[in-house]
Amino acid sequence: MNKNLGKVDRTLRIIIGIVIIVFGVINNSWLGLIGVIPIFTALISWCPLYCPLKINTCSKKECDL
Repeated sequence: MNKNLGKVDRTLRIIIGIVIIVFGVINNSWLGLIGVIPIFTALISWCPLYCPLKINTCSKKECDL
């Protein structure tokens, strides 16, 4: 599994994930659990939807780490 998320992409996913979770908690909704998905993909630096679309936001330097 090759990395396909760059630093900016990962940061945005974490922020969006937290916002979704907070929104779910405020509204007492289980839909807030959807926020776990972008956080998880950011932590592993890999998005399964990017593979078939051939998207890679990871720079050469970041991907080699």
